[in-house]
Amino acid sequence: MNLDFMPSPSPEHPGLFIRDPYKYSDAMLVIPPALIECLQCFDGRQTELDLRAALVRITGELEVGELQQNLIGTLSKAGFLEDAEMERMQAERKREFTAATVREPAHAGSAYPNEASEVNEMMREYMAGVEPPAPDGLFAIAAPHVSPEGGWQSYRAAYGMLRPEHKDRTFVILATSHYGEPEKFGLTRKAFRTPLGDARADTALVDWLAKRGGAGVEMEDYCHSFEHTVELQVIFLQHMLGADVKILPVLVGGFAHSIYEGGMPEDDDKVRAFFDALSELREREGDKLFWVMGVDMAHMGARYHDRFAATAGRGEMEEVASRDEQRIERINALDAGGFWELVRERQDDLKWCGSSPFYTFLKTAPKARGELLSYEQWNIDENSVVSFAGMGFRK
Repeated sequence: MNLDFMPSPSPEHPGLFIRDPYKYSDAMLVIPPALIECLQCFDGRQTELDLRAALVRITGELEVGELQQNLIGTLSKAGFLEDAEMERMQAERKREFTAATVREPAHAGSAYPNEASEVNEMMREYMAGVEPPAPDGLFAIAAPHVSPEGGWQSYRAAYGMLRPEHKDRTFVILATSHYGEPEKFGLTRKAFRTPLGDARADTALVDWLAKRGGAGVEMEDYCHSFEHTVELQVIFLQHMLGADVKILPVLVGGFAHSIYEGGMPEDDDKVRAFFDALSELREREGDKLFWVMGVDMAHMGARYHDRFAATAGRGEMEEVASRDEQRIERINALDAGGFWELVRERQDDLKWCGSSPFYTFLKTAPKARGELLSYEQWNIDENSVVSFAGMGFRK
């Protein structure tokens, strides 16, 4: 159920495109149109006899044994069936990530260039002319995690707040975990490698937080190996402050129980324990820390299962902008309860993937005031829109 399914992007090879977003498998398959309905047989209830019957009906041939075994074998070899091969792949990938000393770049060459010179050129273009303001108590920013190509103005607004004197701080990155378990917090001790160099993990603080954070902590969370939400913050931090910037990356799982069942996220013992530990860390470390949220906001339109085609700044997206603004106002006021009340409204039909990192920050931050620096909506495809912002927070 964790696989991605979509129409084939290749006109020469029509059908259903399948891939594994968790990267347990690197395989990518296109199932021909005639065989797509056969995938319904792989539901854990039907047997090979049911698959054979479906193939006989589709092909009009009685001798379908070879086709049947090819289909089963191809799906299994790709790691797309819940069988021993999939279990082997998952165990091997998790073992490899745990044993690695660095977290290798997963999105260089796709979300951003894979050569240092090209990354630097891109960053100079995006950040050109930035004049950072006086620090004045600045201790946190919020930036998108959408592709820099689409969100560079909000990235620029947020990261343009940084000054050279911030370099020696540990950057606590609270980022969306798109694939991690709900009510969980993913940590890693690994340095994050990009084409610009290695951003060091503050392992002493990671270990302290892992020890004090309770059952909600997922240590050496495999999701770090392929998630983009921390990686994209790292390249901006490295460009602004140097390749060896020090980080404490946290992948924040969604607070789904609260959204769908009611109550507050901290009603869950795991979530409350982590909030308590993070608050204690903030009080203990004070200005040695700088907080970064890697967050997007609303996800609307066909890609996100809405029954309308979304266009940035038009039609339904005008109301979305108004509702986004209400949430942003609560964030800037550091009103955790008011913000979460708006998130729970209609069970978060705006689909803010950044709601849990924002709430985690609001529950653990000192008294402060936020400022909206940039708000944008971007058509991620012709029928779907993501909204995001650049924000700054001062004590």
